[in-house]
Amino acid sequence: MLTQFEHFAVTEMMGEADNPPRANGTLCFGSEWERSSFGMALALAKHGYFEWDDFRDELIASIKSWEDAHPDDRSSWNYYDQFLTALETAVVKAGIINPDEIKAALAA
Repeated sequence: MLTQFEHFAVTEMMGEADNPPRANGTLCFGSEWERSSFGMALALAKHGYFEWDDFRDELIASIKSWEDAHPDDRSSWNYYDQFLTALETAVVKAGIINPDEIKAALAA
């Protein structure tokens, strides 16, 4: 069951360029890291670390950047890769973590 904020965040994205994948109307995750990334973004926005609309702007920019870099072959497309890129940008901008800490965590 979605909280009021989660319902707002998900429905805010419906029909937009950053619309998450769905199956039978529910969110569709291919792996646990995708679900965790989505949940983390919702939780951080809900608790005021950044505005959901600011995160969405980062997600739209990430999607556009990927599309611009892959004009002909989009076979490697994964929505949640762009979602994670946007989340990383949002947490850095919010001062939650710095880029070096992200790199170190990914290397570990």
